Amino acid sequence: MVALAAKVVIFLAAFAGMEVFAWAMHRYVMHGALWCLHRSHHEPRRGVFELNDLFAVIFALPAIFFIWLGVNVSSWWLPLGLGITAYGAAYAVFHDGLVHERFRVPLNGRRGFWRARVQAHRIHHAVVTRECCVSFGFLWVRPIRELKVKLSAVRS
Repeated sequence: MVALAAKVVIFLAAFAGMEVFAWAMHRYVMHGALWCLHRSHHEPRRGVFELNDLFAVIFALPAIFFIWLGVNVSSWWLPLGLGITAYGAAYAVFHDGLVHERFRVPLNGRRGFWRARVQAHRIHHAVVTRECCVSFGFLWVRPIRELKVKLSAVRS
C-alpha cells in the first residue's frame, strides 16, 4: 500500500511539474530559439496541422521513454511517464479542443475553472510576435485583470 501511495505521489508530482516545465518551455524556448516552429501557432492555421504540432511529438518522447522504463526496467518509472502523459492529454483537450476548437470537447470554456484559463490564453494570442506576449501557463494563470494591465504596458 505504501508503494502504491508513493507511485500516486510521483504521478501527481510529474503532472504538476509539467506545468512548470511547460511554462518555461513556452516562455523561453517556444518564444525564443524555436519561435520558427511556434510562430505557426500565432498565425492563422492553413490545413489540419501546423509546425507547432511538432512540440507535441517532442514532449511525448520523454513520457514514452519513462513508460518504457516502467514496463521493462522498474515499475517506479511508470508513474512518471503516466503523469507526463496525463498532463499532455489534459493540455491537448484544453488547448487544442477548448481554446482553439480543433475538435469538440465536452467542456464549457465560459464557466468555472476553465474560464480564466481560456481568457488568459486568448490574451496570450493577442500578440502575434514572439516578444511582448503575456501568460504562458496552462493550469496556473495570473488574474485576468493583471494580464490585461501587463499586456497594455508592453504594447505601449
